[in-house]
Amino acid sequence: MKKILAAATIASLTASSALAGGMAPAIEMEPVEIVEETGGSSSNLLIPLILIALIAAAASSTSGTTEPN
Repeated sequence: MKKILAAATIASLTASSALAGGMAPAIEMEPVEIVEETGGSSSNLLIPLILIALIAAAASSTSGTTEPN
């Protein structure tokens, strides 16, 4: 009985791997180039110029205190 059970176990394990199939063939695809258009250079400079203007305006503004005479 043990020999039959062992034979059945081995047969089921080898049959499942044999029926699993081989490797699928490789699919060859041509590479696709992804080109991203960039905006104008003026848009890249606009935000830093605004920040510099705001910092300069904040630095030149008075703090609201007056100096004694």
